[in-house]
Amino acid sequence: MELTQQKIAEWTETYPLLSAMIELKPVIWLNPERRDMEQVQGLPVAAEDLEEAEQLWQRFAPYLMKVFPETVETRGIIESELHEAGRMHYRLEAYYGERLPGKLYVKCDNDLPVAGSVKARGGFFEVLRHAESLALTEGLITIRDSYEWFATEQAKTFFRNFSIGVGSTGNLGLSIGIISAKLGFRVSVYMSADAKVWKKELLRSKGVRVVEFTGDFSEAVTAGREETLQLPNGYFVDDEKSRELFLGYSVAAIRLKQQLDEQEIRVDHEHPLFVYLPCGVGGAPGGIAFGLRHMFGDHVHPVFIEPTHSPAVLLGLMTGLKSDICVQDIGIDNRTEADGLAVGRASSFASTSSEQLISGIATIEDEELFPLLSMLTESEGINIEPSAAAGFAGPFMLEATDYADKQGVDLEKATHIVWLTGGALVPDAEMEGFYRRGVEKLKS
Repeated sequence: MELTQQKIAEWTETYPLLSAMIELKPVIWLNPERRDMEQVQGLPVAAEDLEEAEQLWQRFAPYLMKVFPETVETRGIIESELHEAGRMHYRLEAYYGERLPGKLYVKCDNDLPVAGSVKARGGFFEVLRHAESLALTEGLITIRDSYEWFATEQAKTFFRNFSIGVGSTGNLGLSIGIISAKLGFRVSVYMSADAKVWKKELLRSKGVRVVEFTGDFSEAVTAGREETLQLPNGYFVDDEKSRELFLGYSVAAIRLKQQLDEQEIRVDHEHPLFVYLPCGVGGAPGGIAFGLRHMFGDHVHPVFIEPTHSPAVLLGLMTGLKSDICVQDIGIDNRTEADGLAVGRASSFASTSSEQLISGIATIEDEELFPLLSMLTESEGINIEPSAAAGFAGPFMLEATDYADKQGVDLEKATHIVWLTGGALVPDAEMEGFYRRGVEKLKS
């Protein structure tokens, strides 16, 4: 879609936030299409799909324990800690000069086993489901067998006959590449210009073919999809359209409920839950939001956070055009330090699924990411990559609106969870650079 300056001028009257977005200013948009769960309809996935997804994770737990020893302690479950962040809460209040009612927690997917990012949830799930389907179809296993079979040489020999491809800005490529190569698939990751060099090198060290592009995420996805599907046994993990990625992410909500119960954290109308999710193409936050709304109903309030340079899902949902518009259409460059969020066009599947479920979307400037990650290192001893810091702006931006009043909830009793989406695999030198950059910004 190409928009003339006259058309954009007309749109700014219809969508008051558009002018600020074009000027790359942080904004918060409250979703007028959010529905109570009893009114939600037409979603492409349902509660039973969420339950089936959890069952697949359980079937593969013996395999994951066998090939990834770091999952033995969690009995083959890829999961992260929920950590109260009281010291970070205090630092944030001082930084923003505002009080934040309620308690602050972080969901540490930055330290998720094996792949070190939220993308392991969706990426591992889709590849495992594809591997299971192939093996069941060929009669190599039954659903009642031990899935340790997938670690055998017989399994690897079988999967070498099949190819997997994915387009990525970085973390999804890492998760797909790591699990596909471990199973024996021939795997190619098509990476956009935003992807970090160390992520490409790590993938190559795992035996993954990396194809580099000078363009953005959408170009990498389009080219990767076309090349992969031309192969006789090719399977493309399509971040713009994937139902399986979405469901893999959604299971996080089941695990989160267990953690909240264990920590005796109530979620009800008097004790609302706010979850802040960094957002790129929309699959990971969309899947998690879907799971959260099914687990907690109307008492949970998911908020997506995007870079000011890449507000793809905000633009798509605000205008109603979803994936039929990209940020470049309104003159935004889609160039951001938050490489995992460097997406110009929303996922059609995820944006359609999220439209009735989320509470809103906020945007954050790149230069704010670094002070936030530095404060987290100093206050909680947690290291994250820049994109994972995006969620910390969310509670303060939301609190400044009338959202809580309209929902009739008391923020004094709220639980705020910032989802930390990646960082464990970042090289030490690069992580130190992120931290120093944040410290310098704080000094200035």
